[in-house]
Amino acid sequence: MKILHLDTNHPLLLSEFEKLGFENIEAYNTPKTDIEKDIHKYDGLIIRSRFKLDKAFLEKAKNLKFIGRLGAGLENIDIDYALEKGIFLAAAPEGNRNAVGEHTLGILLSLFNKLNKADKEIRQGIWDREGNRGIELDGKTVGIIGYGNTGKAFAKKLQGFDVEVICYDIVGGVSDKNARQVGILELQQKSDVISLHVPQTTETMGMVNESFIDAFQKPIWLLNTARGKCVVTNDLVNALKSKKVLGAGLDVLEFEKTSFEDMFNDEKLPEALEYLLNSDKVVLTPHVAGWTVESKEKLAQTIIDKIKLEFVSD
Repeated sequence: MKILHLDTNHPLLLSEFEKLGFENIEAYNTPKTDIEKDIHKYDGLIIRSRFKLDKAFLEKAKNLKFIGRLGAGLENIDIDYALEKGIFLAAAPEGNRNAVGEHTLGILLSLFNKLNKADKEIRQGIWDREGNRGIELDGKTVGIIGYGNTGKAFAKKLQGFDVEVICYDIVGGVSDKNARQVGILELQQKSDVISLHVPQTTETMGMVNESFIDAFQKPIWLLNTARGKCVVTNDLVNALKSKKVLGAGLDVLEFEKTSFEDMFNDEKLPEALEYLLNSDKVVLTPHVAGWTVESKEKLAQTIIDKIKLEFVSD
């Protein structure tokens, strides 16, 4: 089979496909318009987030048998049309779940202990012990929304703390030893911390809005290592100002470009983003929660294993 690689990934992907007898073609900088002209020649496609594989693109992929996406979700692919065409879709949430779990915990502890603020002030010659007094995680209730691969990984990381971990998911029966599944009302009544671990779908886009935040009985800390468009940033900013949200740890932003190019190239940044950038109640990272040295290899291996299981007979 001829496999077209649209993004650079761990070299393991190329070497293992070659061992399976696949022909690798690398097109990391080829424009989408040029790729569309030749896509009918390929049996497989490997992508991260370089561009959207929409219906118009997939219609031209007459012989495509599989798409492997090196990431947790498939939101840059027209899933319904791909499945209609019989294309096998392979994502790799198993590959970076541990990285996301660790990163989420790191952001939470940084928020609670004001690590970013303290570090910045020390470098400026400011020695403010009282202003950087932190709070402890012990005794808090952590609510996880979306209890799949990354949600479970985060819950596992929390087991070293004296916390109650609850989870909410549209799928029933997902409780395990690390988290107890609850309904939305209990989640809103008990949670001190809310951590998002959901895919980007029509149901989750904009889910964290004014009414969602106002429904919580206590002020909350918000963590988002899922997808930026799940949070309405203007509403989050208003909640930070009113102290309905005490702090936010955001690895993803509503304003990200689809292919993750530098959003700071825009001439004028949205006002809500400006607020986040200047707030000491917010910790920001550039969509790297699942972006570790180890996860790069794990993502590649996960895709290899899934493609091998589907298309290579023993």
